[in-house]
Amino acid sequence: MFCYLIDGDLMKKTMLLAVIFVVLGAVCGNYLYKKAPDTVSVFQTNQTFYFLQEGIYSSKDIMQENVGDLMNKLAVLEDNKYYVYVGITMDQDNANKIKKIYENMGYQIYIKKMTLDNEEFASNVSQFDLLVQESDTDEDVLTVEEVVLANYEQIFNV
Repeated sequence: MFCYLIDGDLMKKTMLLAVIFVVLGAVCGNYLYKKAPDTVSVFQTNQTFYFLQEGIYSSKDIMQENVGDLMNKLAVLEDNKYYVYVGITMDQDNANKIKKIYENMGYQIYIKKMTLDNEEFASNVSQFDLLVQESDTDEDVLTVEEVVLANYEQIFNV
């Protein structure tokens, strides 16, 4: 059996260094803890979204007459006017892709840049944007956008 003897001075130096490192670690940790933000968000507040707007109508009857055949639409009443949206995305390329689909169907689409402060919706839209990017057919893109519009309705109680 082997037995190691440690010199008394070496033991004292080792213990002193250990105490210094523990104290130094505690001081640094406390400093970093105080400097850290209280909450950390994965998403920025006021995210930019691209709303694909089909039109603005002064009455519900006129709106229904003009866009009644549109399957995927979101009608939002603001300032006594009906704003009709056919898609929402956070990606400019996706907005152009969706716009082109509707323009090929004969609709005139305006891309409206808006900011929203809702992390849940931003998270959902960013996931749906990935699906839109990977979609090969117009039908797939429109199906994804139908879910996005329904999600907007649910979250914002429209």
